[in-house]
Amino acid sequence: MMDEASTLFKQILDTVYNNNPNADLELIEEVYRFAEDLHKGQFRKSGEPYILHPLNVALILAQLGLDERAVCAGFLHDVVEDTNCNQFGLADHFGEDVAFLVNGVTKLSKLECNSKEERQLESYRKMFLSMAEDVRVVMIKLADRLHNMRTLKFQSPEKQKSIAQETLEIYTPIANRLGISKVKWELEDLCLRYLEPEQYFDLVERISMKRNEREEYIQDIIRKLHMELDKVGVKAEISGRPKHFYSIYNKMKKQNKDLDELYDLIAVRLLVDSVSDCYAALGVVHTLWKPLPMRFKDYIAMPKANMYQSLHTTVIGPLGEPFEIQIRTYEMHHTAEYGIAAHWIYKESGGSEISKDSSQLSWLNQLKEMQNEASNTQDFIDSLKIDLFSDTVFVYSPAGEVYELPVGSCPLDFAYKVHSGVGNSCVGAKVNKKIVPLDYQLKNGDLVEILTSKQAKPNLDWVNICKTSQARNKIKSWFKKEGREENLQRGRDLLDAELKKRGFDISVLPKPERLVDLSKRMGYSSWDDVCVGIGNASLNVLQVFNKLKDEFPKAQPKVEETLEAMLSSKANKDIKKKSPVKSSSEGVIVEGLDGVPIRFAHCCKPLPGDAIVGYITRGRGVTIHHRDCPNIQGSLQSEPDRYVIAYWDTSDVNVYQVEVFVEAIDRPKITPEVMALINDSKVHITAITSRVKAGKTYMNISIEVQNLDQVILMIDKIKSIRDVLEVKRTIAD
Repeated sequence: MMDEASTLFKQILDTVYNNNPNADLELIEEVYRFAEDLHKGQFRKSGEPYILHPLNVALILAQLGLDERAVCAGFLHDVVEDTNCNQFGLADHFGEDVAFLVNGVTKLSKLECNSKEERQLESYRKMFLSMAEDVRVVMIKLADRLHNMRTLKFQSPEKQKSIAQETLEIYTPIANRLGISKVKWELEDLCLRYLEPEQYFDLVERISMKRNEREEYIQDIIRKLHMELDKVGVKAEISGRPKHFYSIYNKMKKQNKDLDELYDLIAVRLLVDSVSDCYAALGVVHTLWKPLPMRFKDYIAMPKANMYQSLHTTVIGPLGEPFEIQIRTYEMHHTAEYGIAAHWIYKESGGSEISKDSSQLSWLNQLKEMQNEASNTQDFIDSLKIDLFSDTVFVYSPAGEVYELPVGSCPLDFAYKVHSGVGNSCVGAKVNKKIVPLDYQLKNGDLVEILTSKQAKPNLDWVNICKTSQARNKIKSWFKKEGREENLQRGRDLLDAELKKRGFDISVLPKPERLVDLSKRMGYSSWDDVCVGIGNASLNVLQVFNKLKDEFPKAQPKVEETLEAMLSSKANKDIKKKSPVKSSSEGVIVEGLDGVPIRFAHCCKPLPGDAIVGYITRGRGVTIHHRDCPNIQGSLQSEPDRYVIAYWDTSDVNVYQVEVFVEAIDRPKITPEVMALINDSKVHITAITSRVKAGKTYMNISIEVQNLDQVILMIDKIKSIRDVLEVKRTIAD
């Protein structure tokens, strides 16, 4: 076994050197000896020394063309999880770069999670976010998974299926997204081997039986191509290959056909020197054989997001059977095989980085955006599966820009892909210059134009129309933001009302730093967040009031308190009182006066049950005011003798008018709801005015009642209506 380890290690060194003669081979050897020592005495389920696994992972990375630090991380990828070594120890020995890569692929085995599934999701999240920082992280993980799949036969059948399914759902899409077709094809075939063993071995046997016949057919096609290409001066390397088992299996499944009913099981590949030779060769192919309609794809003019470029065409072959021809340059082929690894750049300093060309790797930037917009880890993983790993369509903007979207996307997905502002202001869409519904499914090559309006707003139903999580999250974010503004104002209003009710002067706000301090003590980052919490009912207004009350000055004493003092003073002065006089017509008793007309003040409209006071008017008798009425405050000090004690005659029953003010969030039917509640209470409405301003409805309602209790009950009922912010009795105009 150790001879095998030595052989593998020599292969790694040779491969790294061939890729980059300036690579630090001494570092690679040092790291290997370090990993070998840590894994000493450990064995895999196959019975092999564990070190063979890191060696194979490092070899795969070297074969993909990665730099020596990635290869070193391949040696070390399991040491944090399976030995007593930690990330900080790795950083001390081999530098932060290597330590970061190892940490990125290390499972979160020590994370406290509720389940194995939750831990697995968190591991994915960590890996993808590390991938956004350094794509080598996920390439190491792919190499790890590829070797594990190659040795999967040593696991139990249940484990085999579980690992294969995970590989098919997560890792093969990653390999495809990175453009590493060599890894993708091998992983897919291995997954099929363990998920559908009967179909797999049946395919292998049946395709093997036709191998000789197929090879003769391919050689005939190659001879004809060489002959015709020589005539036009195009040099090409031509090869034929059968399609991979998983690809054939998928086609059989999707088309519901048997293997014998499929004809395009082979593909012929042409490698040429230049782009112009690609199109010249395409012309020769279409001259030789008739192309099938709708089966031509130009990935040179419109590359895939994983950097893949090639011409694909399906033609009717010499025997009347369709087959596929792929045409690309040698450079394109290298990229098709090795994907992102083909673009690895070595610096003079010996470090390495991947080219961050936005057209090649822009999708990596979506990872952080998805993480920020996702409400939890499951949402994040689901977003990846939809937005990054699904089949794609390519569409054009009116300016000729190409956009890649998942299959099934609609114009709204396109709008939010362009910019959230375009999506939020969308009012319609044109596809190929024709108006289409917003749920129209986009097709390859569609020209998409979004119709916008400054007055437009998103519709919550759009969430169910959109295919991409990016679009859905942006729509939700808009509504969340709008809701925040409403809740912010509602919270402020509720808090102001509570402070005023308890006699605090809200005109003098506490210092901003005090509000920030109070917010943090309640677990919020800002005072606005506290108010939003009150508005959406996650915070109780009384809870906030109790913490805030010491920060506001007490309001000036009420008129009622001043009056009480004055009337009490009058009584203490032994002022001679006349017999009480009852006003039978008004239901009020005034002390000390006889035969004087009594009327109620229009400004405050006092009711039985209110604390009242009489004011002697010139020529009009006594006017009864509510003791809180602000209109009597001015004369209280200047004319104290004009005020007399008054109280209600409880034996009398009359009807009185009262004004009620209602403030509510503006929405359909809010005013009719308030009116219906009042009518259901058998209270007569004499007048109502309603106006809307800045998203709020303001109502002034005149009603007839018999006493204060009726008003209090009515106010409480109106307050229970959804979106009502404030209800109060109007004391004065």
